[in-house]
Amino acid sequence: MNKVSPKALMYSKWTKTDVINKEKHFVIVLIERDEFQTVLSCIIEAVINKKQYTIDWRELKDSHKWRIGWQ
Repeated sequence: MNKVSPKALMYSKWTKTDVINKEKHFVIVLIERDEFQTVLSCIIEAVINKKQYTIDWRELKDSHKWRIGWQ
């Protein structure tokens, strides 16, 4: 299990373990918060082609799907 802090998410780098369309390395580019500043979701951007995806930030805790940093 990856340790993920909502405060340190912005611009953090991630590696996806299941590569699809050569998209392996990602950067968090936007964090969506509610009126109480609770993180709801985040937008990740693939480094290779700049495609963006919305994910639940808690998914990043799953070490079977995501690794911290670029590996």
